[in-house]
Amino acid sequence: QVQLVESGGGSVQAGSSLRLSCVVSGPTYDSPDMAWFRQAPGKEREGVAAIEPDGTTDYADSVKGRFTVSKDNAKNTLYLQMSALDVEDTAMYYCAAGIYYSDEGDDPLSTRYYSHWGQGTQVTVSS
Repeated sequence: QVQLVESGGGSVQAGSSLRLSCVVSGPTYDSPDMAWFRQAPGKEREGVAAIEPDGTTDYADSVKGRFTVSKDNAKNTLYLQMSALDVEDTAMYYCAAGIYYSDEGDDPLSTRYYSHWGQGTQVTVSS
């Protein structure tokens, strides 16, 4: 079965940077698309960034220009480089694996297309 294990979260000051990692194990041939989501207390889980097998990426408007999603296939690892962090970025961050068809209008930042989830890593940004 597919397992996703996130790491790299922590408590930082506003303006700082963090890099989250997500190690993927198990058969992902039916879940080739990867993404990062986050969920703050009392809020719905929201998509942050997604990446397709060919490297195509999508970002939420709130993180464009600050966050970068990437993956290292040799290490089976997904990354989220976060810079210029703001208190509004405070949340539990989850990586996810699934499949979507962007050419058919699927939203890569919608939770509906992801069937495998990690346990999350907490990011706390203070002012």
